[in-house]
Order: sequence, then structure tokens, then C-alpha cells
Amino acid sequence: MSAFPKTRLRRLRRTDRLRGLVRETRLDLDDFVMPLFVGPESLTNPELPAMGRFSVDDVLSEADVLAGLGVRAALLFGIPEEKDEEASGAYDDDGIIQAALRALRGRHPELLLLTDVCLCEYTSHGHCGVIRDGEVANDESLDLIARTAVSHAEAGADAVCPSDMMDGRVGAVREALDDAGFEQIPIVSYAAKYASAFYGPFREAAESAPAFGDRRGYQMDAANVREAARELSLDVAEGADALIVKPALPYLDVIRAARERFDLPIAAYNVSGEYAMVKAAAGRGWMEERAAALESLTAIKRAGADFVVSYWTKELAGWL
Repeated sequence: MSAFPKTRLRRLRRTDRLRGLVRETRLDLDDFVMPLFVGPESLTNPELPAMGRFSVDDVLSEADVLAGLGVRAALLFGIPEEKDEEASGAYDDDGIIQAALRALRGRHPELLLLTDVCLCEYTSHGHCGVIRDGEVANDESLDLIARTAVSHAEAGADAVCPSDMMDGRVGAVREALDDAGFEQIPIVSYAAKYASAFYGPFREAAESAPAFGDRRGYQMDAANVREAARELSLDVAEGADALIVKPALPYLDVIRAARERFDLPIAAYNVSGEYAMVKAAAGRGWMEERAAALESLTAIKRAGADFVVSYWTKELAGWL
């Protein structure tokens, strides 16, 4: 026998206050991380404001604004003045990220500073490791990735985020950090990072598009989810303290699978293409940006993400 009319689920949807009372998933600014691109000079991006670039001086000013809005965390990406085949700018003590960290650490000790640890922004060929005989050399790249992580810790990073998808890189970074006396620095690993079409605007902002080939030989195949579980498991075994799934919206099932299987904090990267699609549609009047962004971010949280890296973090501070 039908429960209707005694059971009416619309009763708790009738007003905004009722909907708020029974809401299952909530957005909290403390759960969001703002990506920041730091380079030799500042470059604005009027169409995609969060994809702009800051000089070291200007990133301090941007941090002033973010801190004033209540943003608690930032993820730093560096674009060096010069690139080479060995990505030497990535682990240079006077590199762009190292300089930004020291400046930010002195001015905003309360701001949580995470750093992207990869070689692609620093290599002349744009790949995430060194090239030997036309291919990315996994084991040789680990040393440089680990050196980069240590240099970030020395400059003041609160956490390092290896994003290269080399096999064994979490273990290499953990060992290097511990050997250098940074056993307290957590590793937030891009554990399931997919080869994705949604990275386009980021690659322009970070100047990191490969000069030849693509990254499908080390980033994950979009068709696989069981493989993601293996990647996540390996990173946990190697010492990861938190796990990132990237991208977010096309991989909500992966976020959910990670949440159900692992007790570690799970993060999701709401990537540049996801941000750009909504911005473009809103610019054409096809959807309302704030509503679409909040719905997207709620979906990511609902899937199981504990925290989210998002280009909407700054705007979210005003929306919430």
C-alpha cells in the first residue's frame, strides 16, 4: 500500500530555512584551497581571473586579499624565468616557488602553504620527468622530484603535493624529507591523476604543455577506476598523508570509491577546464555562474572529498 499522502517528502523542502535544517552536505571555506601561479612577472587573465599569474611581490598582495576574505590555504605553482632539460629551476634554492614561500611565510604565517611538486613547469620539453632515449625516465626523475620537495620544505612549505605520477615518488619524497629533518611535513599526493582534456587552461597559465607526445604514459587512463584504487593503495603504503583525485567532476565515482576504501583525508582538484566551462557558459548568459559553481562544488563534497582545490575559492569566500 502506498505511503502517500501521509509521507510527503516535499514538507521539508517547502522553505529555505527547512531546506537548510536538513541539508546533508555543506560548503565550508576551511575546506577549500586556492591555487596561485607565481612567475617572473604578473599576467592578468580577464576571462579566467583565477588563471592569472603573480610576481613574488604581487602574490603577497593577493595573499593579503585572500587572508582578508578568510581563505586559509593556497597551493603554489611556479613558472621559472628559464627552463632546461633537467628542471633545475624546480629545486633551485633561489627558484620562484622558494622565493614566494619565503616571502609569504614572513608576511602570512597563518596561511597554509601547499606546493605542487612536479617538473613539468620547469622542463624545456614540458614533461613531468627527465627524458632519456625519448621517454620519461621514471627512477631517474624521482631524485629530482624528491630534491624539489625538500627545497620547498626548507623554504617554508606546510605540505608538499607530488603531482608527477611517477611510480614510487611518494616513497622517495618521504625518505628525502625525513632524511633532511622534515618528518613533520605531510605529503598530499596526487594519487589518482588522470590524463584529461580538462587541463587546457592550466597548461596555458603554467606554460607546461608537452613539447612532444602527451602524458598518457604516466597519467591515468580515463576509463579506469580499479587502477585508481591500486594507485591510491600504493601511495598510502609509501607514506602519503592525504590523497588527491584529479580532475573532480568527471571522476566523482573515483572520489566516492576512494572515500569508501581509505581512511586518509581525500581531496579533489576542481580543475581549470571545469572552472572555464562554467565561466564561458555564464559569459554567454547560458547559466548563472554562482549557482552552477556552488552546485558543482557541493557535488564534489557530496561524493566524499574532505577538501577541494578550486579556482572558485576566492569567490566562494564572498558567496558563503
